[in-house]
Parts: sequence; C-alpha cells; structure tokens
Amino acid sequence: MIGHDLSGRYEILSRIGGGGMALVYKAHDVLLNRNVAVKVLRQQFVNDEEFIRRFRREAQSAAALSHPNVVSIYDVGQEDDTHYIVMEYVEGNNLNEIIQERAPLQADEAVRIAVQICDALDHAHQNHIIHRDIKPHNILIGNNGRVKVTDFGIARAVTSTTITQTGSVVGSVHYFSPEHAKGINTGEKSDLYSLGIVMYQMLTGRLPFLGESPISVALKHLQENFEDPRFVNPHIPQSVENVILKAMRKNPSERYASAHEMLLDLDTCLRPDRLNEPKISFAAYHDMEETRVMPAIRGETGVMASSSGRERSESKAAVSTDTGKWQEEEERKSKGWKKPLIVVGVTLFILALIIGGFVWLLDKLDADEVFVPNVVGMTLDDARKALQEEGLRVEEPVERVFDKEAPKDQVLEQNKSNQKVKVNTHIQLVVSDGPELATVNNYVGQSFKTVKEELLALGFTDTRIKVSEEHSEEALDTILEQTPANGEKLDPEKDTISFVVSLGPETVPMPDLVGESLTTARKMLNTAELVLEEENILSEPSYLHRKDVVIKVEPFNAGDQVPKGSADITLTVSSGPPADAKTYTFTVKISPAVAGKSSEVRIDYSDATGENITGETRTITGTVDIPVTVVLAPDTVATVTVYRDNQFMDTREIRYEDLNGSGGPGLTIPGEETQPPADSNEGNGEGQEGQETAQAGVNDGNGETEGEGEGNGGQ
Repeated sequence: MIGHDLSGRYEILSRIGGGGMALVYKAHDVLLNRNVAVKVLRQQFVNDEEFIRRFRREAQSAAALSHPNVVSIYDVGQEDDTHYIVMEYVEGNNLNEIIQERAPLQADEAVRIAVQICDALDHAHQNHIIHRDIKPHNILIGNNGRVKVTDFGIARAVTSTTITQTGSVVGSVHYFSPEHAKGINTGEKSDLYSLGIVMYQMLTGRLPFLGESPISVALKHLQENFEDPRFVNPHIPQSVENVILKAMRKNPSERYASAHEMLLDLDTCLRPDRLNEPKISFAAYHDMEETRVMPAIRGETGVMASSSGRERSESKAAVSTDTGKWQEEEERKSKGWKKPLIVVGVTLFILALIIGGFVWLLDKLDADEVFVPNVVGMTLDDARKALQEEGLRVEEPVERVFDKEAPKDQVLEQNKSNQKVKVNTHIQLVVSDGPELATVNNYVGQSFKTVKEELLALGFTDTRIKVSEEHSEEALDTILEQTPANGEKLDPEKDTISFVVSLGPETVPMPDLVGESLTTARKMLNTAELVLEEENILSEPSYLHRKDVVIKVEPFNAGDQVPKGSADITLTVSSGPPADAKTYTFTVKISPAVAGKSSEVRIDYSDATGENITGETRTITGTVDIPVTVVLAPDTVATVTVYRDNQFMDTREIRYEDLNGSGGPGLTIPGEETQPPADSNEGNGEGQEGQETAQAGVNDGNGETEGEGEGNGGQ
C-alpha cells in the first residue's frame, strides 16, 4: 500500500498501526493538502457483505460525531476490493504507549485524561453511539495534550462470522464488561466499565484481571473481584478510587447512570474536601446466572427421589387389584428380613463417605500456610523453583506477553504476592516473550526507499538499517542483496538489517568533443571507455568548421555522466563548406611605413566562416604579398581590413556574385617613403590606379591585376 494513491486522492506514506480487523496508514490528502490517517479493512473481511454493510453504516454514523475529544472521520470509500475510512491524523502517542512507558501515572494526569474520554463518551451516547472497545490503544494523546478517542462504532460491525479471529475475541477481553463477556447486548454502561479499567491501569500500571486465555479473563470479569487500586498504589486518593470502584461494578445498575454523571464525579474528585472521603460501599450482589454447585436432595433411605418418581409409584399403587394383594403380602413376608439389612448397609456406607469427606476437609483446612515469595524479575525456571521450594505451584499455562524492555522468559507479574496462602496454591505468572519480533521479507528487487519506510513503520531506526552501494545493471535504488535473508525474525530495537543497493550502471563523464578532429575524438572516447560505432558518424556541410572536425555530439553534453561502455553516442562531423560555396584568395601587397624600418601588419576579415577573424599578423621590413583566403556563401559579402602599426590602412569588400576566378592580388599599400616627393599628384594617381587595379582583380577574379588596372586608369 505504501506509495499507492488511494482513489487518486490519498497518497499512502507509511504504516502507523494495525489491529485484528484493519491496518492504519499515514497518508497525504492531495486535494486538501493535509495529512490524514487511513484505516484499510483487512482482506479476509472483504467478502463478508453483511460486515461491509455494517462497517460503512457505523463509520458513517460515527462521522456524525463532532467533538474536540473524538477523532473526526472525513471520508468512507472503496477502491476495488479495498474498503477504507479516512480519519483525522493525530500527531502523538496512544495511551497504551504512555502507560507502558510511565505508569503508574500521577492522579491529576490520569483524571485529566479520563475527563476528556468521559466527555467524548457522553457526546457519543447522546448521539446513540456506543463505542464497545474502549481501551488505551484507541485513545490518542496529541503532542498538545489533547485526548482523542478513535474507532467509534467500528466494533458494532462484527457479525457472527467474524466474532473471532485466530482464536481471539474481537476487541480486547481485558477491557470487557461482564455483560459483554456474557455475549448479551451491551449498552452505554459497558463503555463506563471499560473506562474504569483504563483508569485502573493508568493509576496502577497493571490490569485488574489476567489469565492464560481470553476465556479465563472473561470468566474473571463475571465471577472474581479485583484488588483495590489503593492496595496496589497507596498514593491514589480515596475519591479517585471510589470513581473506579463505581465504574467497575459487575451489576450495571450499580454503575454510573450515564457518562455525564461520571464526568461530574471526575470533575470534583480531586477537590481537597473529597480526597479523603470514605470508601464507597455497595449492597451484596449475586448474579443469578453465576455457576454454582447445588447439594443433592436425598430421601430417608438415602436414595434420591423425584416428584415424578413418587407420582409414578402412587399411580402404580392405585391400580393394584384386590386379587393381587395376597401376592404382595407373600412377597413382603419372604423379603422382610432382607430390607433392614440393605438399609443398614447403605446407611453405613453413606456415613463412611461423610466421615471421610469431613476428615479430608479438616486436613485441607488445617493445611500449612506459606508466604508467597516475590518472583517478579526472575526467569521462569528460577520462579518455578522458588515457588516449589515454598510448596506452591505455577498455574499452567503461564500467560506470555511481548515486552520491549524485559528479556524473554522473565517474570513480569504475579498474583498473591507478599501474602500468606495455603500450601499447593497455584500462582499465576505473566512472563515476557521478549520484544515483538518483525519478520524479514524478501526485499531483493524492490526500491530501497519504499522498503525503508516499511521497516521504519515496524520500529527499525535509521541506525539499524545499514546500506552499502555498488554499480550494477539494475536500476538506481534497487536492492541487490539483504542480510539476514527472507523469513528470519528480528528485534527492531536491537538487530540490524543490511542491504546492498544499486547505484545503477557505472558512469564516466562525457568528454568535450566539439571542435576536435574525428581522429582525436575517437581517441578521447576510447580513453573514456565509450564506444563509437561507424554508423553513428554523420557528415554535415559547415562554413564554421573544417572538414573532419566534430560539429555536434548527441544525445549527451560535455560533462554528462554516461554509462561506461555505452555505444549510444552519435557524432556529426563537418564535410567542409557546401558545394555552392566559393573560396577566394585575396592578396594584400604592403610595404613598411618607413623604408628600411619594420612595421607590424594585421589583416582581419569577415566571411561565411565568421566575423572579424584575424587572418594574418606579422612584422615586415620590406614589401611583401600576404594572401588572405575567404569563403563566401551565395548572396553574401566578405570584407578584408588592413592595419599597419595599429593604424587602419584600407578595407575591401568581395561579393559572391562578382567572383569568377580563384584569386589574385587585391590591395596594395605602399610605404610613406616610396611616394615620389616631386610629383605627388602623379604618385597619387598611380596609387589610385593601383587601388582600382586591386578592386578590378577582386571583381573579375581572374588574377590579371596589372593590365586591367592600367585600362581602368585610362578610363
């Protein structure tokens, strides 16, 4: 159920409890964004239509209760075969956990809790709802101290086919009222009897009735008296004990008339003027249905006679005829001597039995008394020996209960302690079965996150759940191994469970291949233990990348973690410029600024491969030709810009549609001293003429710069 979205609304987070009929989970209501408690009906009840019908009806009836001390019921629903009730989630502990941890409680704390329980019962009874299963497990104490009673009405949903489960009565027999134990209809006063037992347990730390089986405990509710609370805990005020004694009367008519009357008594029982009030007393009560041993009815001759027998004898005598009288007379005469002998013999035999029984009774009455030793805390074997040495016996079978603190076979409770009893008296013992052990399931193959939530719900802590991780082909977070194995039992508070959890396949970082040659990319992938398949190498024209340079890597980016050995890598490699691209070599003829001295020359260009590319940077001492190759795409323009000694000298544009050749000189930049000083105009003319010639060379693309320059100059 953990991780399941019940009806698409309630996300099951973890298991927080369970009982004989249902399991309780903590869930999140995604619609209202709040935590709730979801009680899910056990699968063995889903086919009992009568149970389901009453289950829903009673849950809906309980939902009508609105009281600060009652756990609110929000929703009742069904998903496939799953029947559930959605309730208020209370952050805190149940009363049973508090009793186990801190009992006996102080009187004021116990009364404060009992007042809130009684207030909740009063509200329920006024709405004609009887709880029928009041016990510490069904009483929640919030972190704010607020008491909440839960499971209203659920016990009433039991049918004849579900009254027992695995040999135990539905509900807790330790909190049954006598009328509940008889199986007759229970009313409001049954809840008050159960509340009295809860108060008894809070103030003494023990239950009033214990036994080796539910039936023996139920019989004690009917027939036996319990030890007064103040005998167990002398610190209990008499007024508080009086409340418990009245609530726990076996005769319902002697209990409180209503929960409201008990609530009023609880409200005042701790007043100073009541603390030492006289102990409450009641008239003697005899249950007419109580089992008794009746003495036999005997006649003068010692033979049991019944009225029907006498009637038959009289009838037989009445029909005797006169003709038979002489025969009867003769028979009496012949047997007259035997009758007194039989009477005497029977009388002597009866006297012998009476005397023997009287002697046996006197022997019992005169049996030695011994002091019952306190064996609480001993092992069961040591307790048996200690009791046997005193002439006492252990009542079998001993009652066993789970206990987190006490080791297995340690005696937790006993009756008749610290008092004198007859020799051979049976002593009842309650023995620890140790902590309740959790059964380890087979978790291999499941998500560790889900399994951890389940183990935490069973009582394991983070420190008791050990985890080691390793790479494997299984998905991330999958459990690969567990120790101990499936089926073993562990103590969640002492034992450790270990898991090996998958980290998924081992990964390596993806190298940065973009801009590298295909040969270099192969080597880098091989070093990273990654595989490049030939069919995963794709070609694509590119203005920006040279041929055989990696343009793109898919489906990973540089630095991504890739499973080692992965072959799911695709490279896109440049095949060079597209077929319609044109390459043109532009020649720059340049001299130093001053003849005989060096100059720094830098040539930048922009073309289809990029903007403001530095094509050439060099130091010259004489006139040199510097080729600059540009690539043009259709309908584009390339530019070439020349700098000398960080000063702009000239720039030229080359258009795609003007290119017909493969290149030629395109620009001449003379030095300052090379210009003839006497005829500056002529020199300028020649410079202009040279520039025009370079431009013509660019436009024509035929490389015949000089002749064309002259022709243009003439124009």
